[in-house]
Amino acid sequence: MRCSLSLVASLAICPYLISCSGTSNGSSGTPPPTTNSVIVAPATVSLNKGGSQTFTATVNGTMDQNVFWEIAEATPKSGDSTHGFISNGGAYVAPTTVPSPPNITIKAVSGADPTKSGTAAVTLQAGPATSVSITAGSTQVPTFGSTQFIATVTGNLNTAVSWQVNGVTGGGPQTGAISTTGLFKAPNSVPVLASGNNDGQTSEVVVTAISQADNTAMDSVLVTIVPPQQNAQGASSPLGVSGGNAKDSSMVSGQKLCCGGTLGALVSRGSNLYILSNNHAIAMSDSGTVGDPIVQPGLIDNNCATPPTVATLSQFFNMETGPAPKIDAALALINSGAVETTGTILQLGGTASNPPTNGPPHGGSGVAPTVGRTVAKSGRSTGLTCSAIFATQTNVSVQYQKGCGTGSTFNVSFTNQVDVTNNGFSAEGDSGSLIVTQDTADPVALLYAGSGSDTVGNPISDVLNGLADPANPQSKPAIVGDNSLNGHTVAACNLPGPQSATAARLAVQRTAASPEAVQRALTVRDAHLAQLMAYPEMQAVGVGASYDNSLEPAILLFESATLEETVAPPQLVYPISDAEVGRAKIVHAAHAEEWMKKAGVQGVGIGSSADAPGEAALVIFLLRGVPHDPIPPVIDGLRTRVRESSRFRAGFGDAPAKRGCSMPAKRNTQPVASESQPRP
Repeated sequence: MRCSLSLVASLAICPYLISCSGTSNGSSGTPPPTTNSVIVAPATVSLNKGGSQTFTATVNGTMDQNVFWEIAEATPKSGDSTHGFISNGGAYVAPTTVPSPPNITIKAVSGADPTKSGTAAVTLQAGPATSVSITAGSTQVPTFGSTQFIATVTGNLNTAVSWQVNGVTGGGPQTGAISTTGLFKAPNSVPVLASGNNDGQTSEVVVTAISQADNTAMDSVLVTIVPPQQNAQGASSPLGVSGGNAKDSSMVSGQKLCCGGTLGALVSRGSNLYILSNNHAIAMSDSGTVGDPIVQPGLIDNNCATPPTVATLSQFFNMETGPAPKIDAALALINSGAVETTGTILQLGGTASNPPTNGPPHGGSGVAPTVGRTVAKSGRSTGLTCSAIFATQTNVSVQYQKGCGTGSTFNVSFTNQVDVTNNGFSAEGDSGSLIVTQDTADPVALLYAGSGSDTVGNPISDVLNGLADPANPQSKPAIVGDNSLNGHTVAACNLPGPQSATAARLAVQRTAASPEAVQRALTVRDAHLAQLMAYPEMQAVGVGASYDNSLEPAILLFESATLEETVAPPQLVYPISDAEVGRAKIVHAAHAEEWMKKAGVQGVGIGSSADAPGEAALVIFLLRGVPHDPIPPVIDGLRTRVRESSRFRAGFGDAPAKRGCSMPAKRNTQPVASESQPRP
């Protein structure tokens, strides 16, 4: 029972949280264990025509749970009108007619070892006499856009239907909304898988019409949300759009794979203008050559054919041999007339409209990141998205791959990184995007990696310093953009819809501590109950999950007693003072290197405590599924906060329904004239 939370005293009892940060386990660089098997659930299912079923996969013997979903009988393997379709999130949509034979095989192929796969058997049946069929509408809908679906009911005098998106009547802000008449309104950004297989990748949504007369009669379609950032922009292209190196493709097992990322922003240095992006997005992870053609859109969005050249690779920071601080950044000298020269970025405008207007960032050298500050970015895969900085000065280790879906790998250790809570902020293919503040559009960081729960960027100051003119180190790039005193707001972040959430709206998600841990906490509470209740303002003392480490219990102190269910969850991030940051920096400097060497630790940064708003915390980013040492609740007087997720991946966000530039060593790839998906 509680109403207002005055204090949460965390106990160090069995922490098992893990987080995001790269593709390697801490700094060990040890390859993952060999995959043994893939188990698909449910293993068997009977489904009426037009129905849908979401499958999950467990990959045994490896931490990499990513899989490629296929329909064994279909051509291409992602599906066809005869056998149905399956999304990269495992959502299968049955055809409107029963094929002969009526048996479908759903297959999940391990991304870590493509020789290992698991299957599920689907038996299709005609179902009830009433039949529903969705007609009209488009299965490709732009962000901020809409399309009209029509459902036809046969075999029943009652022709009314109910509309759902991903199983929710009327849909929702993250997946798109649908009216009672079938008008589908796309979300403001592309949905991103936050957990399970393929987390951190964009995903389709399932639109379903269900007969109101017979709820076993239905029809479903897979709808792909496509941001305009993926389109060919033509002459005077804005930035924040799809692009890449014209040579960024490879042949793997007889199929052509192609990669791409985001052309992030325009910078000036001397008398020249350059596109700013990631090394791994336009210089192919140190394997590019100065003079390489840079194209828009990227090969991934042009069926692997070569798009128009907009710039020439001019300089890139060599991540293997370059000095600290490491950055994942490159410059490409623009071709005359190919790029908009005022620095315009797609949908980054300051005028409130739907769809959003284009606009430049605030020009100059950017600003330093601060915990809790709200940010935005325009990127190739998810479009215009908004979130908040979760941690600063984060040390992470990230793995890269030389080729597109193939080739040797190497690890890079980054320091002083900016961590943004993902919440749909980025996905594979968004690598190279410029991260800016929501209130002034000031550059903060260059996005290059992420996981299902976090996005990571190089601080913009490190990027600009690291790309100084080799012949004149005093000549450094500057962001081209709005030169007004205070910049402008990113208006799209205030439009209704997903990703308009500010830090105040991002709530902590909690899980339950083990019964044994809770019992230990109860014992501690009971031992000190009389002492705590002696304070006149104290109304109740309870036990619950710590917000800083949700698998640990905590002693909860309340100033007044009401039902716990009535209490709103705390914020994910809180602003912290300069004094708190300074205190945290001392602890971080003393212990970050030590913790980065521990098993299961992917990163260490400075963030805010959720248990004690206003206090800083040492954020320990853990890798999901890897055993680790217990995380103490306090280190040198500073609270700790545990963040668990899949690995941080470089190239996180480069290709729809495929891997690409923005996940660790795996960049978005797309096959050409092949029935199988790429295996990066």
